[in-house]
Amino acid sequence: MTTLVTHIASLVTNDPSLGSGPPRSRTSGSGEGDPLGLIQDAAVVIDGDRIAWVGESSKAPATDNRVDAEGRAGIPGFVDSHSHLVFAGDRTAEFNARMSGRPYSAGGIRTTVAATRAADDAELAANLDRYLAEALRQGTTTMETKSGYGLTAADESRALRIAAARTDDVTYLGAHIVAPEYADDPAAYVDLVTGPMLDACAPHARWVDVFCERGAFDADQARAVLAAGMKKGLLPRVHANQLSYGPGVQLAVELGAASADHCTHLTDADIDALAQSDTVATLLPGAEFSTRAKWPDARRLLDAGVTVALASDCNPGSSFTSSVPFCIALAVRDMGMTPDEAVLAATAGGAAALRRTDVGRLSVGARADLVLLDAPSHVHLAYRPGVPLVSAVWKSGRREV
Repeated sequence: MTTLVTHIASLVTNDPSLGSGPPRSRTSGSGEGDPLGLIQDAAVVIDGDRIAWVGESSKAPATDNRVDAEGRAGIPGFVDSHSHLVFAGDRTAEFNARMSGRPYSAGGIRTTVAATRAADDAELAANLDRYLAEALRQGTTTMETKSGYGLTAADESRALRIAAARTDDVTYLGAHIVAPEYADDPAAYVDLVTGPMLDACAPHARWVDVFCERGAFDADQARAVLAAGMKKGLLPRVHANQLSYGPGVQLAVELGAASADHCTHLTDADIDALAQSDTVATLLPGAEFSTRAKWPDARRLLDAGVTVALASDCNPGSSFTSSVPFCIALAVRDMGMTPDEAVLAATAGGAAALRRTDVGRLSVGARADLVLLDAPSHVHLAYRPGVPLVSAVWKSGRREV
């Protein structure tokens, strides 16, 4: 069955060859043009789980079904390339204390580790289902998620098994922090993460990640974790330069990681390294919002030609939001991004961070992930912060919202 979605006021395709009208102002660090590939009064044909046709409504072909968008804007489904959704409990008390003046540090993760270890599989699965559904209602059709709150071979592997049954992009993050029982022997914990834990987890994951940060893992430890994962066929990504200047970004580039995530504290050398590589800088403004930390400088990255992604970092400690629209508004207000750049980063940028070519765009052959907004333009995602603008969501060709 084919479905025509027509009378879309303004459609973001992320395919520059499809754009109608004159080039817009610069929307990425790569130069002038219209990377959003905007089409006015647009239509999309969905055939099965794929996009079969995109163009102006007046030129749309006949289909089995027809949906009138009634002048709403259309965008690709958001690609949230960084989240931590397999956990139990919350950290309300920690957040409340932090908002009363206590600074954030990585140690709070141990609270969630204790709650997650105590939860059974059904509780963890139900929580994950809840957060995925919550994100879908807000327009997220592709979501990466990680382990990292078990920190034993059994708990990490069950987290990944539960996640792999529900989402395509699953990341092994045994190296989130040093497990509490190894606090006095971090080298032994690295041996566990790169040995028996990796053996148990690799069959369920696509990616390997490490928190390369003061209070977590240093450069040598992080390199060992990523190298071991890569030998098992996992692709690398890095939690890098969130809390301080450090080696994370340079390590990500050195190992050809798909993304360096956070990128809050960057030297000129870090930015040059990213600009000369295929590593995406994934920015997570929810974390800065929730911890009152320094905002990443997206403008500096974009102007240097770095590919930028925006993601939620949904987790119970430092960014308990699944709302990519909220992150778009923060990026525009506080990180120097234009509305065009922020939407591009939350769709095509996220796809690049996951090395996916089937999502993050609305062009022929792409997965049919379409979001309609109760607004005439994607700019309203930043213009009307906090307003639930998502009115319809198709994921893999099926209407979910």
